Amino acid sequence: MTNSLTNLKTIKELLFRHGFVFSKRLGQNFLVNPAVCPRMAELADIDGADVLEIGPGIGVLTVELAKRAARVLSIEIDAKLLPVLEDTLAPYPNVTVHHGDVLRPDLPNILREYLGESPMRLSVCANLPYYITSPILMYLLESRLPFESITVLVQKEAAQRMCAPMGTRECGAITAAVRYFAEPELLFTVSPGSFYPQPKVESAVMRLKIRKEPPVKAADEAAFFRVIRAAFAQRRKTVLNSISAGLELPKDVVAAALAAAGIASNARAEQLTLEEFARISL
Repeated sequence: MTNSLTNLKTIKELLFRHGFVFSKRLGQNFLVNPAVCPRMAELADIDGADVLEIGPGIGVLTVELAKRAARVLSIEIDAKLLPVLEDTLAPYPNVTVHHGDVLRPDLPNILREYLGESPMRLSVCANLPYYITSPILMYLLESRLPFESITVLVQKEAAQRMCAPMGTRECGAITAAVRYFAEPELLFTVSPGSFYPQPKVESAVMRLKIRKEPPVKAADEAAFFRVIRAAFAQRRKTVLNSISAGLELPKDVVAAALAAAGIASNARAEQLTLEEFARISL
């Protein structure tokens, strides 16, 4: 069974046998390209580590993780997939499937329950639903759980934005947030034909190497991120206008903060570095 989980006929028979119907709401697309998951698991650098997987689907990536990792904890929100996973993952005793929502605040307790108080090494590797990619990644990063890295397959456009260098046209608020917590790297792209059903967009695998310390010192981290979100909320406007509108502050107050930080009031958000955002105190 596990050797043919990327075979379309096998997948259809498996899903039919368990009465599974795809959910558009959950953005379910299962990988059928046999080359993707082995390569993804290899580049995730998880040999001997504990791994958190989000949205295992029918277990195609899970199997590859189980071959390399010490333990795999897969969190699946769709109860209809639990009997499917019980079937496909039966040969892998080092895999545990937890039925739940990874965005619930009890993730630290779930990890502690299955992996103990202090896993030696902990990483994330997952094929994330596209409609909720950013909330999941930001939740994982902001949780400050002891992840070494986060390797995920996401929509290509999202991966490119998250991996874009600061100070370039491609960057956005999510770019700044990701680079504050991690060092991102785009690993390889994945075509729509690699999935069943096929999505309408290209995908990509990226790896976030979690930083031990942020690259900049923000006096007030919450304020730092509020300024970044406001600056990028209206990309066509100058940082003066966008921050003033986004934070509902008088322009002279924002102008003074920009001047104190050595930033031109007519600069645009994508031109600023993390260091410059950290110097803006509002």
